[in-house]
Amino acid sequence: MSEKQIFQPNPEFAKEARIGSMEAYNALQKRALEDYEGFWGDAAREKIDWIEPFSGVLDEANAPFVKWFDGGKLNVAAQCIDRHLDTRKNKAAIIFEGDRGDVQTITYLDLYKNVNRFANLLKEDFGVTKGDRVVIYMPMIPEAAYAMLACARIGAIHSIVFGGFSAEALKDRIEDAEAKVVITADGAFRKKKPYMLKPVVDAALEGDTPVEKVLVVERNEEEVTWKAGRDYSYNELIQGKSAVCEAEVMDSEDPLFLLYTSGSTGKPKGVQHNSAGYILWAQMTMEWVFDVKENDTYWCTADIGWITGHTYIVYGPLAMGATTVMFEGVITYPDAGRPWAMVENHRINQFYTAPTAIRVLHKMGEDEPKKYDLSTLKVLGTVGEPIDPPAWKWYYEEVGSSKCAIVDTYWQTETGGHIVSPLPGATPIKPACATLPLPGIIAEILDPATGEKVGVDETGYMCITRPWPSQIRGVWGDAERYVKSYFGDVKKDGKAVYFTGDGAVYDADGYITITGRTDDVINVSGHRMGTAEVEAAIKKHANVAEVAVVGRPHELKGEGIFAYIVLKSDEGVADEVEEVKAINTIIKQEIGNIAVCDDIIFAPGLPKTRSGKIMRRILRAIAKGEKITQDISTLEDPSIVATLEKIVNG
Repeated sequence: MSEKQIFQPNPEFAKEARIGSMEAYNALQKRALEDYEGFWGDAAREKIDWIEPFSGVLDEANAPFVKWFDGGKLNVAAQCIDRHLDTRKNKAAIIFEGDRGDVQTITYLDLYKNVNRFANLLKEDFGVTKGDRVVIYMPMIPEAAYAMLACARIGAIHSIVFGGFSAEALKDRIEDAEAKVVITADGAFRKKKPYMLKPVVDAALEGDTPVEKVLVVERNEEEVTWKAGRDYSYNELIQGKSAVCEAEVMDSEDPLFLLYTSGSTGKPKGVQHNSAGYILWAQMTMEWVFDVKENDTYWCTADIGWITGHTYIVYGPLAMGATTVMFEGVITYPDAGRPWAMVENHRINQFYTAPTAIRVLHKMGEDEPKKYDLSTLKVLGTVGEPIDPPAWKWYYEEVGSSKCAIVDTYWQTETGGHIVSPLPGATPIKPACATLPLPGIIAEILDPATGEKVGVDETGYMCITRPWPSQIRGVWGDAERYVKSYFGDVKKDGKAVYFTGDGAVYDADGYITITGRTDDVINVSGHRMGTAEVEAAIKKHANVAEVAVVGRPHELKGEGIFAYIVLKSDEGVADEVEEVKAINTIIKQEIGNIAVCDDIIFAPGLPKTRSGKIMRRILRAIAKGEKITQDISTLEDPSIVATLEKIVNG
């Protein structure tokens, strides 16, 4: 497979797709460009069941603090549940598979009752009202989705904190949001063994705290400490609660949730998403990018602690009335066949995961997909980082049987949903390329100095030059940080535009390839290179499974390139000197001598969060011989840090 090879949409799939041709895509984008407010206004009227209609579409008078669908009233939980009851009450809303293989099917009627009971519990027992902040620190179990939707139903603002975060990280987020309630679980199961969450909450709440009550779902039934007057059992309180709870009438711009970005380098940043615009785009992208149909079963492997879980496990699928799969466990346990067994068992049609997971599945079980019936799959998705061509090839050929479109989705916590992505029935796909902006998203790669659109093969800043409904509405409690973080770097025609923080490049067809964070650059002898470019070259070596590149001080060059490489073969290499030469030869071929690595170490693994994000700040510190000061308890394997320090320091 050549990187320049183009894969056309499956014609049979395209016939039934919502957007089934580039002509249809171009017509939608043309409409948006010519009548922006008309485009979004029509979409909002079509997709949202309004309690009261909106009077205006977009208000930019106080940009970048924009308002969408002014005057409109709705409830996001009702949008996700109530409106489906007449036609889908017996349809599976959520299929839950636990770590140990236990399966639970929750219909839309079941979901309605469970969410209402949860909402009544929060109102009656904990006094939660509209505008209160509720922190959710939960495993991947159905009660996590119930908690989100219960908050939405009564107008509370939820802030989900990933269940792998430390007590200190949880404490920071609780305090910044001034949360009144924490919803957690005693723990859950991972590789058939119980792990604990409640003790982390206890540690986070030591000392002064705004939290008044803690609600504990008893999932693994391990012994936990109960603080009288603060801690309560969900399993006990939920008994006897009414399954009817009137949905709070919410304004279009009322906050729906906060989601904090990493606090490892300063105060956590509370990204705020509001009601109408967010749920509109969540539904539209589900329908367009995954092309989920009425009888399909869709699975996103993310955790609800991240934006992917918010938008593409809970809100997006439920808003469109789909069947969404929630998975508690590890996709490589008990072996690398676990996800493919789930695809076969649940007859899954759309599968959405991260490139890191794809690479691990490839490494651990290259031939596993052949053992299962994956014929139901129609669309494969990737999220979180650019996918490298070798992983793309295996995903396409072995998992998708060379018939499924791969939607390589580009987006961020701040964008709420996809902004650049192929459409499975329309877009000719180039491996490892995000392709084109979705209809309605006015995205451009700009020169940061001039604000002009860059030319072909010129790297610039990835920007969105017009507001869109699901964009971040602010940083909680810090308006100045919001403006500075997202609207302070690039101007077009004298007007500040949203800058994603990423670099990107156009090819001759106008396709967009993301080159990585603009601050993830290495300055070698005055030449600035994106780490993603170097990593992509190294990944072309046949025995490289994963790689992370960072800069390291160099006496002559200013910065040298330091590469951490995980090999596909567990036996390591017979001759490290020859392997290093081979890798640098590829780099020379792909980029040039300037990008040759000064240091290469072969590592057993990389420091990653449980969501698969590689923590490059840790790798930079190790390469420089600096002391690790940030919290490593959130890593999938914290011990890898000491292992790498030992390897690097000899």
